[in-house]
Amino acid sequence: MSVGERVSSDRQLARLLQIGVVLEEVVEARAARHYESLSSAERDELREDVRELLTEAREESAEHRERLETLVDELDAESVPFEEIESLVEATYAQTGPEDFDGVLYDQLHGEETAYKFYDDLIDAIEASDAKFALDREELLATLKAIREEEAEGVEEVTEVMEARE
Repeated sequence: MSVGERVSSDRQLARLLQIGVVLEEVVEARAARHYESLSSAERDELREDVRELLTEAREESAEHRERLETLVDELDAESVPFEEIESLVEATYAQTGPEDFDGVLYDQLHGEETAYKFYDDLIDAIEASDAKFALDREELLATLKAIREEEAEGVEEVTEVMEARE
């Protein structure tokens, strides 16, 4: 399931929010994997701004995940098994691996852009829908828009670090 034109039920909304949770887990795990894959010498040589960027990405993704999980918990909808959501995310949003990018920053940029696009599409689909949800629509949209804005800021931060390295 991907973000369609409209979100028509609590169950569909819960599934899409769960996709967001797993997408955040992917971004968080990849940032951590990049950092942990470096030798201690490489970590020491890594510029402070890149270390900060990876740390912030992990922390932000964890915080986004918690906010989305809270929304899912508030919905009166049947949860979708984690394995099903994980396979949907892998098929739709995680078709590339960290090794597919020329460096940590390109992979991080890809993750931030993918998350931004997901939230942008989800917000559009909710706004296009006239369905009644168990969640307050304005609070739901405010939360998703705040997360989307943080993803946009993440894209800008990665881009700035990349440009400073040239």
